[in-house]
Amino acid sequence: MTNQSLTIKKEIVMSQANKLKVAVIGIGNIGSAVATNLVKGNRPVIVADRKLAKAETLAQKLGSLAQPSEISAAIKEADIVVLAIYFDPIKEFLKQYATELEGKIIVDPSNPIAPAENGGFKKIIDENESAGQILSTQLPKGAKLAKALGSLGVASLASAAFQQQEQAVLFYATDDTSINGEIEQLIRDSGFEPVRVGGLDQSIRLEVFGDLHEFGALGKTVTVTEANEKL
Repeated sequence: MTNQSLTIKKEIVMSQANKLKVAVIGIGNIGSAVATNLVKGNRPVIVADRKLAKAETLAQKLGSLAQPSEISAAIKEADIVVLAIYFDPIKEFLKQYATELEGKIIVDPSNPIAPAENGGFKKIIDENESAGQILSTQLPKGAKLAKALGSLGVASLASAAFQQQEQAVLFYATDDTSINGEIEQLIRDSGFEPVRVGGLDQSIRLEVFGDLHEFGALGKTVTVTEANEKL
């Protein structure tokens, strides 16, 4: 290995060491896509699921940057916890793991929807409510919530990551601006450009049917230039 290669490797290791530890909980379509993107972005990630075998299978596929874990242990080890699970179970999850989640940064990519009787999808909460706002009232002690990683469908989350030239945008919302930098780094390491839309009272815009969601008025992936025109 050349001196230049050793220097680059050392810089990568130091960069990783300075970043908060991330755990992705739930190895479904969204969780798998988020973990895959983070590894592509050279960000170590802990992957966890109710079925440990699923986490182990994904970690084996992703390589040395992905670490499989039981859920409780993953939360304890991580600083940032991405809850890639359905909206309704998240509410119970926050209660079940309240102690482990104290003081953590929690990322919610969920959409409060279910299949509609006549096809398509419907909201399972009031039309004017958002998952982000509801979950913000149920946080464990000291936890901080960001609505992020969910403004694109899973296909675009996978295919639009790490675009050449101008990257695609992932919108996010937070009430606590002290975590903006960590959320933006997480999004960049996922292969997208972060754009904050405001506090969690704006999170409805990032959820399905919202004006900033791919499956809402936005209708597609956008670049920063296009995103700024929508805000």
